[in-house]
Amino acid sequence: MDRFDAMQAFARVVEAGSFTKAADTLHMSKTTVTQLVQQLEARLRVKLLNRTTRKVNVTADGAVYYERVLRLLADMDDAETSLSGAATLPRGRLRVDVPSPLARMILVPALPGFYARYPDIQIDMGVSDRIVDMIDENVDCVVRGGELMDQSLMARRVADLPLGVFAAPSYLARVGLPLHPRELEDSAHRVVGFLWARTGKPVPYALYNERERLQIKGRYVLAVDDGNAFLAAGLAGLGVLWLPRYMSRDYEASGELVPLFEGWRLDTMPLYVAFPPNRHISLKLRVFIDWVVELMAQHAPVADRPGV
Repeated sequence: MDRFDAMQAFARVVEAGSFTKAADTLHMSKTTVTQLVQQLEARLRVKLLNRTTRKVNVTADGAVYYERVLRLLADMDDAETSLSGAATLPRGRLRVDVPSPLARMILVPALPGFYARYPDIQIDMGVSDRIVDMIDENVDCVVRGGELMDQSLMARRVADLPLGVFAAPSYLARVGLPLHPRELEDSAHRVVGFLWARTGKPVPYALYNERERLQIKGRYVLAVDDGNAFLAAGLAGLGVLWLPRYMSRDYEASGELVPLFEGWRLDTMPLYVAFPPNRHISLKLRVFIDWVVELMAQHAPVADRPGV
């Protein structure tokens, strides 16, 4: 029995709650994972897992052992990267999931610089705005905009994204230029709806100036759950849309989007890197998060706020 493989298999079963899911993320057969855990239990002479036909639960002894295993695996990872100057060259596969516009406009174009520093890191990048089960899918971290709903996650705030309201010239030529945000609630105007993953519904946006604060929802003919499709719908003249400034900047410069309500402001959108609380923060994950922070500081640095 390879004790490292056995400990790794045991940890993934605990995290995934299933031998099948653990096997999938480890690229092993379910039989192999089962045998490794059984051999580990035989060696320790302790039952680590309670198995039923529907789920797998960790025993009290297994929970204690799991915490020790996480530290051992972390120490082994750090020990490997400390050899022959490798502390400055982390390596291995990193699984991340990021919003599609952020990937297309900021992260992917900057990756050559990341690989110039860290050539031995392999990134598997999911590009989506969906809710990701980081344990089941064995994802190391996600980058998400908006306040995090899952308070169990560990998170680092990496940016505060300024927002604006925009419309395509074709939309304004057809419907007219709205002069006040309340006009978006009129029957003539339409917005592009964004379906947030956590609710599955569009949400109202808050606009404010020195005199008043409004919640504007508007009516839509199209709602989407992907940032690139959201932007494309606005460019096609299907409605007014709210965008982070990093998404609108080039289209404002080219005249493809026109800013609206410039006397009004919107709250910034926080951007987080989040990861499971029981997942070891490996060197490769630490340098990736630090790189995202450094990169986003060029576009939308975190605002100075008391207590942050």
